[in-house]
Amino acid sequence: MIRRFIFILFIGLQLGRVSAQTKTPDELYGQLFIDVQMQNVLKDGKTFVDCIPKRDPAKILEDYLKLKAAKTNFSTRAFVNDNFILPDTNTTVVTTANQPVAEHINQLWEALRRKPAEKIANSSLLDLPNPYIVPGGRFREVYYWDSYFTMLGLQVSGENETIENMVKNFTYLIEQNGHIPNGNRNYYLSRSQPPFFSLMIGLLAQIKGNEAYSTYLPALEKEYAYWMDQSAPTKHVVVMPDGSKLNRYYDQLNTPRQESYKEDVLIGQQTEAKNPEVYRDIRSAAESGWDFSSRWLSDGMQLKTIQTTQIVPVDLNCLLYNLELTLQKCYALQHDVVKEKQYQTLALKRKASIQKYFWSPKYSWFTDYSLKTKNQSPVLSLAGMFPLSFNLAGQKQAKLVKNTLQQKFLKAGGLVSTPLNTHQQWDSPNGWAPLQWMAITGLGNYGFHELEKQIAVRWINLNTSVYKRTGKLMEKYNVVNLQLKAGGGEYASQDGFGWTNGVLISLMKKYGYTK
Repeated sequence: MIRRFIFILFIGLQLGRVSAQTKTPDELYGQLFIDVQMQNVLKDGKTFVDCIPKRDPAKILEDYLKLKAAKTNFSTRAFVNDNFILPDTNTTVVTTANQPVAEHINQLWEALRRKPAEKIANSSLLDLPNPYIVPGGRFREVYYWDSYFTMLGLQVSGENETIENMVKNFTYLIEQNGHIPNGNRNYYLSRSQPPFFSLMIGLLAQIKGNEAYSTYLPALEKEYAYWMDQSAPTKHVVVMPDGSKLNRYYDQLNTPRQESYKEDVLIGQQTEAKNPEVYRDIRSAAESGWDFSSRWLSDGMQLKTIQTTQIVPVDLNCLLYNLELTLQKCYALQHDVVKEKQYQTLALKRKASIQKYFWSPKYSWFTDYSLKTKNQSPVLSLAGMFPLSFNLAGQKQAKLVKNTLQQKFLKAGGLVSTPLNTHQQWDSPNGWAPLQWMAITGLGNYGFHELEKQIAVRWINLNTSVYKRTGKLMEKYNVVNLQLKAGGGEYASQDGFGWTNGVLISLMKKYGYTK
């Protein structure tokens, strides 16, 4: 625990952080934290780490250890109830009979909005200066990549000020921590998420004009420095066999996640001897946003074979290519020819590497690259659509990808994340809003409008039919059997739900739906 704190402090100093963060829940509560998590006292491990103590944590821990030792019928749950304020998960909006889904979404923005508040002592929540939108359910803080897709819907709803406030918040997080963490909780500081910040700036520029590129250039530079190991040795950079540089996901810690402590400990007990980096691999999959998927599993099926840090992900590198292009545009607008050329060169090098290392003629698909096998991964996933989303594929490649998409991914309700059913939530039969959006965008870029619309219509119809049955919008959907809920993963499916709302209302506007 002490080594972990020292490491976080070191990283913080390296990234220029000047304000000390509140101790994380495991540091505050020691054995109480372990007992609550390992005994499933609150069922969902995320609940305890989001609790607010009613008094001094040191005194709470001292009293807990004394009472536990003295009482034979001691109730940990009763002790937690007496000493902590449990978080509220209610994001329910009451719908009127036959209320159009677009109206419901516009109401949901208010239910999911969080406003800045005074700092609460010993809370894991990181302060933000401006209002923001949370996903919903157990996800009661802002999340990095979720927010881009939420913003798409906010734009349709005319919530331009909210979009700008969220961009300002992410800039604040970069300034405070050197990067945008997974979410605004101190237990998320060791990792980021898929780097969509440059796309957020592009979206804001549609609203505010090109001044957005100048305003947020310093933040974009710091974001790039974090991923490229320039401001601290975060180990996100991988040197490929030809000497070129690409990127991977890499959490800065190798300990069980605090919000999923028991789940991680149990996996560690199965595999730690074979994979001493198992906790980092689990955490790094969380940094990818795809927690969890066959993408990261060496046998394609079992979580105990996770090897995230040995995978070079195609989607991450496409996002960083877009970040390089965005920085090129920023400096072009400032007439800084040297910097403009620098980022243009970096983007072109990455484009060549994406083609070299991710394109699989065997599968007619862009796949991840394995550092262990030194070859493309055999697991196909919707991450393979990202090169089309960013215009990185040739036209012939795009046509082959389109055919593979139709054959292996297209289902009655939209697209599955992967064709494999592993009981992990980022595999079949589940479909997720952000991946539908990226795939639809990619198809549109290459003129495949018929398939683009077909996927969009299937996704819209699935979302709206579930809404009519339940009055809710979900985190994810079963796109194979439209009568069943999405499942898998380590927590129950959540409703709310930020990115579903954003993608759905955006697609409805684009394709003229008014349901």
